[in-house]
Amino acid sequence: MGKSKLGKFIVFGALTGAIISLFDYSTRRQVAAKSKRTINDVSFYAKNPDILKAKVKEKSEKYQSLYEQFSEDATYFKGKIDELKDLSPQVKELVVDTKDAFTEAKDEYKTIVKESSTGEGLGK
Repeated sequence: MGKSKLGKFIVFGALTGAIISLFDYSTRRQVAAKSKRTINDVSFYAKNPDILKAKVKEKSEKYQSLYEQFSEDATYFKGKIDELKDLSPQVKELVVDTKDAFTEAKDEYKTIVKESSTGEGLGK
């Protein structure tokens, strides 16, 4: 079997697309400016590696702090969700008990209203 030419054609297509896009003046200007900035940055950090180390360390600490905060928040929310799961049966029982109490009270009120309307509870 022959070798796959897919990879070669993908690279060829990408290079062709890059070359064609450079026919546009504004694209050429942007590529040149970005290349100059990149070359300047690389040469600056090559001469000043301590600055690069400090920036990398700063970013690393920032992301570590962000990760720790996210981890703490996730633990907190997980705890609250577990707490809600534990409370749900208790809350359900409380609601059912309250409903039963109101239902009993409603029946008692109906009885009192009936007795008072028929005159039984007034001593007649």
